[in-house]
Amino acid sequence: MPRRVSGSNASSARVARSSRSTRSSRSAQSAPQTGAGNGKGPQNANFERYTGWRMLMNPLWCYHGFRIIVVILTVFGLIMVFSSSAVTMVAAGASPWSQVLSQGMYCIVGVIVALVLMHLPYRTYRKFSQPFLMVAMVLQLLTLTPLGIEVNGNRSWVGIPGVFQLQPAEVMKLALCVWLPKAMEEAHARYKKSGDIKDAYGKPALWYVAALLCVLSGKDLGTGLIIVAIGLAGFLIGGIPLKYLGYIGGLLGLGVIVLVLTSSNRMGRILATYQECSPQDLEGVCYQAMHAKYAMASGGLFGVGIGNSREKWNYLPEAHNDFIYAIIGEETGFIGALAVLVLFLMLGWCLINVSLHTANRYVSMALVCFTVWLVGQALVNMGVVIGIFPVMGVPLPFVSAGGSSLVMCLGAAGIADSMMRAQPEIRAEVARA
Repeated sequence: MPRRVSGSNASSARVARSSRSTRSSRSAQSAPQTGAGNGKGPQNANFERYTGWRMLMNPLWCYHGFRIIVVILTVFGLIMVFSSSAVTMVAAGASPWSQVLSQGMYCIVGVIVALVLMHLPYRTYRKFSQPFLMVAMVLQLLTLTPLGIEVNGNRSWVGIPGVFQLQPAEVMKLALCVWLPKAMEEAHARYKKSGDIKDAYGKPALWYVAALLCVLSGKDLGTGLIIVAIGLAGFLIGGIPLKYLGYIGGLLGLGVIVLVLTSSNRMGRILATYQECSPQDLEGVCYQAMHAKYAMASGGLFGVGIGNSREKWNYLPEAHNDFIYAIIGEETGFIGALAVLVLFLMLGWCLINVSLHTANRYVSMALVCFTVWLVGQALVNMGVVIGIFPVMGVPLPFVSAGGSSLVMCLGAAGIADSMMRAQPEIRAEVARA
């Protein structure tokens, strides 16, 4: 016969089931959550997938890595500016600290600019990019007025001697990096809608060419080449058909050839780079490039020690500026020079990696433009020092002496920081910090 359950037993069974249900509910509540309530959102779960070599793909690591690298390069630049300029300053009758103190003041200004810009939303840069470009063009055209100052044959400075000087081309690089992505984003949308390449890309192309001509009006071909690289990168990722990009690249290349052939100075520097120098040229057009190589060669593997360079004793012109990488190679050796190269490559990787993880098209393109500017210019500077490229006035970003370059590079870092935080995972992590 079936067993009958007494009332008391049935009540006990119900209580037991209720107790088990309560314990299960409490266990589920105490288990780790993937929501935002306990501070471990889905972004954290996404970060946990970056293990092993995949850590290099972690956008949050790249965000913090970018900031750390900028600080390292800037501080190292101050050290090397002092080391490479002290002798020159003493020879000029000034304090050995003169150049580095000046650079330090510009560094403080640049840091303040960066801190302000990094806290502005990226939409601000997109909104005001066109006026910013126009201001940069006006500043560049001022070099053709009595306010223009000629330095080393290039009329690329504006200001009042002894009071202040500004290199507008550095402002132009920053302006193009925030304007070109917006122009390309809008042009690509028009092209998809109409299919008319002239209607879509004609206006931004004219603005870009006008900006480039403003820079070239100061006879600064080195900076002009950097702007050409920024433009080609912007048009490429902006979706212009490759056929037309080839036309643009060909026209720009033809323009560079014309500028070289019409300048005996530029032609001489190119010939001095790629052919053997005569005894006369060793004291002329080849002098700076040869002493840069002497500095790199004498550094050996570990260098002669910071402060112990021989070439900075008025042998190597512009040792604290465009050729500071030669002093780095001499004083810190192959290891130090390689470390600087690796830092710039890592900086570029951080920017590119975050751009690949960003759905916002404007932000992604802007980060690529910043990469082409900062890393591309660094590679050109190093290439000049070791003899791959002819001598041109291109400073090493964050490192070379020069207020305009340092402030604009730190400003670019601040804007890039703001744009990197548009990436959802980075934004969520920074908001929780």
